[in-house]
Order: sequence, then C-alpha cells, then structure tokens
Amino acid sequence: MHCPSAQPAALLWDMDGTLVDTEAYWMAAEYELVESFGGVWSHEHAMAVVGRALTGTAAYIIEHGKVPLGVDEVVGALLASVGRRLREHVPWRPGALELLAEARAAGVPSALVTMSYRSLTDLLLEAMPTELLAVVVAGDDVTHGKPHPEPYLAAATRLGVAPEACIAVEDSLFGAQSATAAGVPTIVVSNVKPVAPMAGSVQLPTLAGVGVAELVAATAGLRQARLRRA
Repeated sequence: MHCPSAQPAALLWDMDGTLVDTEAYWMAAEYELVESFGGVWSHEHAMAVVGRALTGTAAYIIEHGKVPLGVDEVVGALLASVGRRLREHVPWRPGALELLAEARAAGVPSALVTMSYRSLTDLLLEAMPTELLAVVVAGDDVTHGKPHPEPYLAAATRLGVAPEACIAVEDSLFGAQSATAAGVPTIVVSNVKPVAPMAGSVQLPTLAGVGVAELVAATAGLRQARLRRA
C-alpha cells in the first residue's frame, strides 16, 4: 500500500486570487476596456471569466462586451492594465508569502501555475522578497489553459515530481478543475467567487496561519487515494 509522505513533493500555486488578490485588477481592466468602446459590462460577466484562460476571457469579452478587437488585442489590453496596477501595488493574499517561505525552508519546492502571462508573473517575481518559486508555468507557456489539466501537468513535469504527490492551491472553479483533472490533490480557498465542493479537492477558509503540516493534514485522504491508484 502506498502511503503519503510526511510532506508533499511540491506545492503548486495559482496566482490571481490565490497568491495575490488581483481579481479586482482584472475586473477593473474588463470594465475599462468594454466601456471604452461604448459597451456594457456587469458583475455577472466579470464572475463568468474568473479563472479562465486569457484567450477564453478575451473571446467572452468580445462577444458579451461588443468589443471590436481581436483576441490577442483584448489580451494585450488586459495585461497592460493589470500590469500597471501591479507595478503600483502587489496585494498579497493573507498567509500566502508566509506559507511559501515555510515550504521553501522545509525543502518543499513551489511552482506558480497561472493563466496570467509572463509579463505579469515577472512583476510578481520582482516583488517577492526572495526566490520562493522554483518553477513558473504561465498562460502563454501552454497550449491548453485552465480548466484543462495541461498547466498542472507541465508544472509537475518541470519539477520532476508526480502530480498525485503534490498539493495544489486554487481559488476558482476553472483552476480547481484543472488541478484535479491533472490528478493533483487540491485545496480551494475561495476568494471573489464561491467554489462548490468537487471530487479531488478540499476547502479551507483562509491560508492565514496555515503551514505545510496543515496542508498535509487537510489533503491526507485525497493524497492517499491518489497514490493508491498510481
């Protein structure tokens, strides 16, 4: 019988809404873009694209916001807007930096698995007090974005670890679907949009005060089941 180790092989982190509280930045960018072309955006539309691949978000904006641009142009406009805000202020989520630092000190590598592009992940890396991320898989690194499993499978491959031996940390439905589809035991910390319970995941209300041991305890049943099937 396989038994989960005392600590995970790696932590695989979503970025927007999980590591940094940037969902408000993305929503502001969406409103600005749509309204600049005389369109109407809504909270419901903003909620519909939380956690999606940027190309999917752009297609949704073009259709529902009546924005007369191509997908790449919309993506570029969103990235530029969010990038400006990140340069002014990086809003870390409660407990995120502390957990990253604890994992690094314990020898557990962390990877960023995000649908944000490299232009934004580079800003995040610059803002970190030290090198806490061993690997970055950005939205422009993969063919299929979340909710497809490719981003999480790519992160595990780059780290040289088995997906089922890792723990993913997510805040959105699409992100949790991506991680669980990749076979990664997943912790969901909902942020702007509640995520319903799903197979392969557990939920925590916050990462504040949470350490690696708490992540291991929370996902023990999931990891045991995954390793048993491996």
